Amino acid sequence: LQKMVTPFILRRRKKDVLHDLPDKIEDVYYGQLEDEQKDLYKARVQRLKLMLQKQSDEEFKENKIAVLAELTRLRQLCCDPHLIYDHYKGNSAKKELCLDIVENAIEEGHKILLFSQFTSMLDTLTQEFDKKGIRYHKLVGSTPQFERARMVESFQTDDVPIFCISLKAGGTGLNLTAADIVIHYDPWWNTAVENQASDRAHRIGQDKQVIAYRFITQNSIEEKILQLQEDKRRLAETFITD
Repeated sequence: LQKMVTPFILRRRKKDVLHDLPDKIEDVYYGQLEDEQKDLYKARVQRLKLMLQKQSDEEFKENKIAVLAELTRLRQLCCDPHLIYDHYKGNSAKKELCLDIVENAIEEGHKILLFSQFTSMLDTLTQEFDKKGIRYHKLVGSTPQFERARMVESFQTDDVPIFCISLKAGGTGLNLTAADIVIHYDPWWNTAVENQASDRAHRIGQDKQVIAYRFITQNSIEEKILQLQEDKRRLAETFITD
């Protein structure tokens, strides 16, 4: 396969052509499911297992969308059970971790890009920022084009410390080199999408080292997604060479 694709694919890494670009450091932070959040997650897993056990192969093929929807709910439970259960009263380990890192980074003078696949999670986080008096910009799919351009231009020069962006709305086409910390609140199935999002900060014009944090909930579907990302990366590197 490598011999077949080599004439059609030319790969150049940023570090090979942008010699003055500072490093990008990637770090994974692990959180634990605890108390009520852990119980809700286990119950949802058990529900999905029972649903699958009752299905024949043909039924499974017909109901793949329903299975994917359940996997999405498991991901939402890892983020914050409030995304599914309106009356949830407990905490979210990942949300608390995120707030701690954001507050510490702001105190040290950093500017932050915060990505999530779920706009409802961004809504939850910005509510917490409002309570703490933390100013922010927020960009989602429904943000008008003129407002999007205004926020991007403003973030590059203002003193607003955090830019909340939905992964699909802001993964490409933005120049946000004012930020030097990137947070991926929840993992996406393909790491290339996350890397494109990180590159909103790690690109031409960046003069600071960029740190990209990935938040992963231990013993959950998120660890499986992380493994899937790594498998895809290894597969790509076996047949795409420099």
